[in-house]
Amino acid sequence: MTAETSQTLDRGLRVLKLLADTDHGLTVTELSQRLGVNRTVVYRLLATLEQHSLIRRDLGGRARVGLGVLRLGRQVHPLVREAALPALRSLAEDIGATAHLTLVDGAEALTVAVAEPTWTDFHVAHRPGHRHRLEQGAAGRAILAARREADPGFTLVRGEGDTGTCAAAAPLLGVTGVEGSVGVVMLSDAVPERVGPRVVEAAREVAEALG
Repeated sequence: MTAETSQTLDRGLRVLKLLADTDHGLTVTELSQRLGVNRTVVYRLLATLEQHSLIRRDLGGRARVGLGVLRLGRQVHPLVREAALPALRSLAEDIGATAHLTLVDGAEALTVAVAEPTWTDFHVAHRPGHRHRLEQGAAGRAILAARREADPGFTLVRGEGDTGTCAAAAPLLGVTGVEGSVGVVMLSDAVPERVGPRVVEAAREVAEALG
């Protein structure tokens, strides 16, 4: 038996998804065409979403995602972190390097979860909350690679950050609504041959946990 659903709520969520997929916003006419409903329905949906700050309309009348979505988004990181930590801990212990989960936040890569190995004498520190441009590090470059091709494998960058460090990362694939990567940061003179396949495996484990 098919569960009962709310048509209005479904349409409102579809509006948010459509707006999230565009950088320049959409007009009432464009939303009406994409949703297959008349303009009056779209006006009501936008007015309701605007009351909750989930959308905003610019001076030209185009609707865009509103700041209220950010408040909802802040609750996502703890859930993602909790789901990813088992795979990150396993990766850190196996490689003997600091493992991390990085998500896209605007034009930046944001570290949201970190696991450090317990058995090493020393390892490279990496902290949650660390930000950098997507094109700067292995974590961000792995994400950009996934935008260009379906299965890009892993990205290895030597000399990342402080001199003498190395980083490897693989993108999360097949996770709706989440764009990110799993990686490790280590000393350049201690890079195991299996690091590439291992971060790919860990990224797959995290993707499955989030699926």
